[in-house]
Amino acid sequence: MSDQPVLEARNVARHFDTRSGMFGRPKILKAVDGINLTVQSGEVLALVGESGSGKTTLAKLLLGLTKPTSGELYFTGTPLDRLERKGVARQVQAIFQDPYSSLNPRKTLEAIISLPLRVHGIGSRDEQHRMVRDIMERVGLPSRLLTVYPNQLSGGQRQRVAIARALIMRPSMVICDEPTSALDVSVQSQILNLLQELQRELGLTYLLITHNLAVVEHIATRVAVMYLGRIVEEAETRSFFAGPRHPYSKALLESVLTPEPGRGLPQDLLGASFPNPVDPPSGCPFHPRCPERMPVCEEAYPAPLDDGAGKVACHRALATLSMPHATPSQYTVTGS
Repeated sequence: MSDQPVLEARNVARHFDTRSGMFGRPKILKAVDGINLTVQSGEVLALVGESGSGKTTLAKLLLGLTKPTSGELYFTGTPLDRLERKGVARQVQAIFQDPYSSLNPRKTLEAIISLPLRVHGIGSRDEQHRMVRDIMERVGLPSRLLTVYPNQLSGGQRQRVAIARALIMRPSMVICDEPTSALDVSVQSQILNLLQELQRELGLTYLLITHNLAVVEHIATRVAVMYLGRIVEEAETRSFFAGPRHPYSKALLESVLTPEPGRGLPQDLLGASFPNPVDPPSGCPFHPRCPERMPVCEEAYPAPLDDGAGKVACHRALATLSMPHATPSQYTVTGS
């Protein structure tokens, strides 16, 4: 891997003004709140968390589809806001969740897949035709489907079309937003295996957004856990699954249904209540749901700790790692 990150977010935030009713007072929704993240060349970074944690908003920021309220985004060391929109699109592409709604039903497969080439003025019509046939072959679509429409395809075939459209420009990075969640279970593994094969063949970098931790364990090299707009833990995949350090990460893993005999039903440690993002709890936003909370958790947000094995933003983990023999009463933190 290169030392230069493909994508880098430095203290990036995206806030939205909200209002309840015509005469309600405006409030600020912090969809992304102070994210620091790097995506290295050739890796698969998985971004996980519950719905509403800010994953898709962060993906839109990285794609240049929306601008951050504050902070800076870099692509291969260049500020994203200094790059032309087409320049970003040539290097960063997306595969969306639902292949049924992300493809134009009035266009043939050839028209859909070749659209990026036509927008960027790449190649003659014959060259574009050859490039479309080549990428279709790579994703497992026969060339006889060139003239058919999306409604004539299965869900798995439609997602292969979406993958082909994303890769026709040979981008260096692909953001995969729940690429298998709308597919049948029998098709999901085929698409995941295809994404892995394409990564090896084309030298791609993936940012994978998913709820499915089994998918993360199968394909990701590194994991970042988001909660209420912030990254609370970041680690290599193997160490993350071997021993998550943030209580939220532990709860996510405990909630996974596994076919392993004797395990029974997963534990629901998170409860039914997700905090209101417009009016988040004080201190660490996870503390109302956290079984390991301490008094300091209600007062100050934990400063992220990077110990070389990964990053974690948790007062309990920070106390254990910094002062392994200290009691909670001996532990003090200055809020960030």
